Amino acid sequence: MKNNIIAIVGMCGSGKSVACDLLEEKGYQKVYFGGVIYDKMNEAGIPITPDSQKEFRENLRKELGMGAVAILLLPKIKELAKEGNVVLDGLYSWDEYKILSKEFPNLKLICVITDKELRYERIGNRKDRPFSKEDAIKRDIAEIENSAKGGPIAYADYFIYNNKSLDEYKERLEEILKETNY
Repeated sequence: MKNNIIAIVGMCGSGKSVACDLLEEKGYQKVYFGGVIYDKMNEAGIPITPDSQKEFRENLRKELGMGAVAILLLPKIKELAKEGNVVLDGLYSWDEYKILSKEFPNLKLICVITDKELRYERIGNRKDRPFSKEDAIKRDIAEIENSAKGGPIAYADYFIYNNKSLDEYKERLEEILKETNY
């Protein structure tokens, strides 16, 4: 039996971590792409703020290319994929997708879509890493313009529309897993 790899993509606040949490409950090992940024910022002694995250992410990609985070995480993903199923939380750029799809031909992209104003409301109310609406808008624009985030979203194999209930969200994820035999 092959070990499955699913990357969850979507804009900030769309509900990507909900899918990741549900897949973890099913035994998937999670690799959090944003964690690399936080780890590197902590190593460098840089305070984590929305602006410092953006600057650090963009500088890392200038240094290593748009596939920087995938490059840094590839050894970990390979190791986990030997052991079982893996969910990638927060794949961003088209280059990251290209790097990972070469390594893992069975990689599937699931995109979580939520109406913009609802995302901004949810982002502002979340306990972990809340953003003001203005910061969320700045992050959206930076991710689209500077992180090539649109490619994996547009090219996703499956979509979950996250404007309604958690039950509907879970039902759609289950449908996807059944369709893919994942």
